[in-house]
Amino acid sequence: MENKLKILVIEDEKNILNFIGKNLELSGYRVLKALTGEEGLLVALSQNPDVILLDLGLPDMDGYEIIRKVREVKNTPILVVSARTTEQEKVKILDAGADDYITKPFGTSELQARIRTCLRHLNQSNGEASLPMAQYRSKDLVIDYERRRITVRGEEVHLTPVEYKMVCYLAKNAGKVVTYSSMLVEIWGPFVDDDNKILRVNMANIRRKIEQDPAQPQYIFTELGVGYRMLEEGL
Repeated sequence: MENKLKILVIEDEKNILNFIGKNLELSGYRVLKALTGEEGLLVALSQNPDVILLDLGLPDMDGYEIIRKVREVKNTPILVVSARTTEQEKVKILDAGADDYITKPFGTSELQARIRTCLRHLNQSNGEASLPMAQYRSKDLVIDYERRRITVRGEEVHLTPVEYKMVCYLAKNAGKVVTYSSMLVEIWGPFVDDDNKILRVNMANIRRKIEQDPAQPQYIFTELGVGYRMLEEGL
């Protein structure tokens, strides 16, 4: 059944644009297409898409400029689709205001999952539920926010206050990359030193407590040089 959600794809390569568009249409989305940044910005601001898929390497306008202009007036989720894969580029993409990124080449299932995550976070930010989330649940990990209790495979896990705050922050942004800098500010405040060592130490302790094999985590993944991504809820 058609879900009526609109996705704007801004991509200057026609074959990629058509491939993504067809895949999304088969999943029931209504697809809006733009081959240039100028056209994409016009559609983004006039047609109110639910998600924007944005290629950064456009011929007429830098993708970062599109992100900036959209963010001035809208909180539409922006999923960057790019061949730029350096750590610095990924951090820059997120700091510019994008919600997530996916690097070329990518699989259709990954694309669909990233879109669902963007939509879920949009609903939360729009207050679709003004009630706070009661739980996070994925595989054998359950976080009960009201009781401040975490269980894995039915066994309670004891975290320090800092470890608990880190896990909850990631869980409430599940499926989305959380940058090191945003986590430092969230947990320790705006005047914290930009030192990722404190994060790595705490994350190592967290993984020892919640992962069966800390070397091959199944709940919290490291995006090298960028941050962490928690497994999307319900998977």
